[in-house]
Amino acid sequence: MTAGTETVAALFERVLGGAPAGFWRAPGRVNLIGEHTDYNDGFVLPFAIDRATTVALSPRRDDRIRLVSTFDETLVESDLGAVTSRAFSGWSAYPLGVAWAIGEHAEGALRHGFDVAVDSDVPVGAGLSSSAAIEMAVAVALNDLWGLGLGRTELIRIGQRAENIAVGAPTGIMDQSASVFGQRDAAVFLDCRSLAVEQVPLGFDAAGLVLLVVDTKVEHAHATGGYRDRREACERGAAAMGVPALRDLTVDDLPRAMVLLDDVTFRRVRHVVTEDARVLESVAALRVGDLARFGELMAASHVSMRDDFEISVPQLDAVVATAQAAGAVGARMTGGGFGGCAIALVAADEAESLANEVLRVFADRGWHEPVPFTVRPSDGARAL
Repeated sequence: MTAGTETVAALFERVLGGAPAGFWRAPGRVNLIGEHTDYNDGFVLPFAIDRATTVALSPRRDDRIRLVSTFDETLVESDLGAVTSRAFSGWSAYPLGVAWAIGEHAEGALRHGFDVAVDSDVPVGAGLSSSAAIEMAVAVALNDLWGLGLGRTELIRIGQRAENIAVGAPTGIMDQSASVFGQRDAAVFLDCRSLAVEQVPLGFDAAGLVLLVVDTKVEHAHATGGYRDRREACERGAAAMGVPALRDLTVDDLPRAMVLLDDVTFRRVRHVVTEDARVLESVAALRVGDLARFGELMAASHVSMRDDFEISVPQLDAVVATAQAAGAVGARMTGGGFGGCAIALVAADEAESLANEVLRVFADRGWHEPVPFTVRPSDGARAL
């Protein structure tokens, strides 16, 4: 057993009784570039990280569902008949939402209840897709236990459906895709319209680089506020430009967009259109090992998110500025914005000193202490 499975097995035995039928794991993700492009049918380039949700799960003979987690040991109980799209609250909305979405996707799939214990070391509220990690770990587990034979793309859609409807967060397809399709030492290049996936070798290890993540501890909530506003602005912009989605525009369309759109909507559109272009150029740069150019694109992405999409906060800007002053190859905020994490691609032997400098900057400004850590590309959701 790994440390993660030992922890969740102990919780399962203590609260639910007995040993689970098996263990499943699904990682969180960090997005290298391509922010708010996913729900615009665009391109993203995340990778699955070496922090994950582990679930211990067993089928039941009745229709009872019992859930417990290491972050809330209060037992949550339900019945299959009560699992509807609006029956959830709190952390249990993620696993119960997946069970509901499976039942909606595959009629008759909800054959019996189950017991599940959940453990995760993906930081919550940091923009590293802790929610998708829970969803995909549970989806893979139920797919195996119920013998549904659902493919990975179907499971991804189920996870997104759970998040959009059961949880009420209007997120795109990127998080679940990265959690499922992740591979070691590679990023997941995803076309969010066709769902075509390609693993792009990163070459960070060979270049002596690591990705430093700084969790600013400024929490965000995707289900409310700014995220929804940005999505609605993108939809307005696409409609005004006469296209199905912003994916269908290029930088050559921006002069016309400037005339047709109000200033705020135009800047939202400009971010998405130029971000799609940056993702494509990033993939091309990584394929030929041009990490310097990739770093420049990371920097440009942050400026676009800060100025055009207006989703950064002072703490994220400070991490990026500190990393750039220290000579990082590239740095940007990552995730949905309004808090969460920033990332910096740095020499492995300089990561600790950069982390310490970020801690000093935050202390000098009287902000909550951030949490810096390095991540490595990891394999996607699977049985253990």
